Amino acid sequence: MEFVENKEVEKEQLKAIFRDMVKYSPSKIIGMLGNAIIVPVYTSLLPPDQYGLYSLSIAMLSFLCIIFSDWVGLSGLRFFKHHQMMQDMPKYLTTLVTMLVSNIFLMFVIALTFRQSFYDFFHIPVKYFLAILVLIIPVAIRALLFQLLRAQLKSMSFTLSTIINQFLTILLSIFFVKFFHLGAVALLLGMGVSISLIDLLLIYQSNILSWFKLQKIEWNSVLPIMKYGIPIAATSLSAWIINQSNKFIMNSIHGFSQVGIVGVAYGLTLPLLMTIFSIITVAAIPRIINMYEEKIDVRPIISRFTGYYILIALPVITVISLYSTDYVSMLSSNDKFLDAFKLIPYFAFGTFFMAITDYTTLQYHLANKTYIDFIIKLTSGIVGVVLNILLIPDYGLTGVGIATLGANFLYFLLSIIIVLPGLRLIYPSSVMGRMFISALPFGISYYLFNRFFHLPALFEMLFLMFIFYGCYWLLSKKAVN
Repeated sequence: MEFVENKEVEKEQLKAIFRDMVKYSPSKIIGMLGNAIIVPVYTSLLPPDQYGLYSLSIAMLSFLCIIFSDWVGLSGLRFFKHHQMMQDMPKYLTTLVTMLVSNIFLMFVIALTFRQSFYDFFHIPVKYFLAILVLIIPVAIRALLFQLLRAQLKSMSFTLSTIINQFLTILLSIFFVKFFHLGAVALLLGMGVSISLIDLLLIYQSNILSWFKLQKIEWNSVLPIMKYGIPIAATSLSAWIINQSNKFIMNSIHGFSQVGIVGVAYGLTLPLLMTIFSIITVAAIPRIINMYEEKIDVRPIISRFTGYYILIALPVITVISLYSTDYVSMLSSNDKFLDAFKLIPYFAFGTFFMAITDYTTLQYHLANKTYIDFIIKLTSGIVGVVLNILLIPDYGLTGVGIATLGANFLYFLLSIIIVLPGLRLIYPSSVMGRMFISALPFGISYYLFNRFFHLPALFEMLFLMFIFYGCYWLLSKKAVN
């Protein structure tokens, strides 16, 4: 398939992506604030062992969602435009819903049949295991409906639902902890009630009932969905291995309390940072897919937004890593979790490399060769597990950090080595050059703060960001002139 440059379409789509970013940004910014609130609130409500149990439960929930539900929603996004153009949406939605229901039913059969193996492998008590199985139903429905909203480019509806879901979950979780004294189970219960209510809102927003009519399944559309989606599930499972398996390995060696500390470090990095970084991808990817389907060369747009991501993410992550002790102190309300600062630099830069692969691996999704993404992420995941097993017994938390950063970096490295014909990434060299120059006054300022001036940490962090972006703005202005 040959692709052509179309500057007019590219310019039009670029403006549209920026408009969508503005519409999506409230949900992401408020979502980031919500994630920042969750850690201090939940750590004030729960001791380290209970927070560790909650972290393990969420890790197991994400494990089941990856295998049985998330990939159906992502496939719905990828092929939505194609079926919309073919005008066979009722059959397409029937196929998606049937696949999702079948997967959830299969999950219950497997989980209940092999429940003892799940207890032993995940070290999850019975009541948490059953709560997770029930919780996956509303979570799976939400995942599909959210992707349908993205496919329809209903950014404001997506934003509203995300904001309501975020804070309703926090409020209900606090309510169940305070009044029913259920410990970590209360947080899962709060999630379940909140997401179930949001599902009703999403059904209305997506207008799925007006399209969905129970029809005979179009089997020719099942194979492309599975061919695209199952490698995505395998890829996501590999990402889960990189970023979540360390909790189970840590629990088997050092217990729930250390898992709680890992959970805090994780909560202060990946979900918090990815929420704000995903403003670009959540707006850009659906339109990039549309351009690709219309045979427009998408590489210039991917390159542009890769540069934007690096510009936004790298300075933030660097500052957080330099001030990791102060960062944990500001966002954790329980001194028992302060050791999480040891993991912050590793998890933060691991998040940076994980997020940038949204751009470097987009080529595999556009070409429907997601099996390549699976292979390189699985390789990275296996390396991560081996490093965790080797390093955690002797190095504890530091071992977890090294393994997570190493696995995420390997995934990024492989994604820029293995390139498909016609989809090679155009590196944003001008952005990176200006960033390198801006880093010099940033580094000098940090050295002066570290050696001669000792101001409140938050002030120093903000000042360093101001210096960096101020220099970058001046360089950009000079380049334009």
